[in-house]
Amino acid sequence: MNQTHYQPRGRHFEDFAVGDSMVTPGRTVTETDIVQFCGLSGDYNELHSNAEYAKQSPFGQRIAHGPLGLIIAVGLAGRLGFLEGTAQAFLGLECKFKRPIFIGDTVHLKTTVAKKREMKSLGGGILVIAFELCNQRDEVVQEGNWNLLLKGRTEAERKTA
Repeated sequence: MNQTHYQPRGRHFEDFAVGDSMVTPGRTVTETDIVQFCGLSGDYNELHSNAEYAKQSPFGQRIAHGPLGLIIAVGLAGRLGFLEGTAQAFLGLECKFKRPIFIGDTVHLKTTVAKKREMKSLGGGILVIAFELCNQRDEVVQEGNWNLLLKGRTEAERKTA
């Protein structure tokens, strides 16, 4: 019997060009997401964990933690698979929290390659990906940049590509 082994579907550094963009499917943020993030992080700020307190806030209801939105964005990027098996390191990020994320919001991610710099000594290069996490009204709730080290193609892979 023949077996097919899983092959990561990530793209190599050379496969990206500045300006390339991708959009993910959506994902609805639930109360469970917020409760689990409270437990995982230990952040039980009243805006996230106390419905009565949050009613009196400028938002009128509980909101998701800012870092929860960022983690959801990373997960959405993972669904696209473009970094699977080729991302070597997450070097850093910049993130701005523009709007609250409410329970029931459906968010999606827009990514664009902003910069790339070859790093032959590291076997690939650095990719700067600009991202926007948007709600169901296409309003940007978070935006920023991810700096990633991506694997380049080997000599053999370049010959067959």
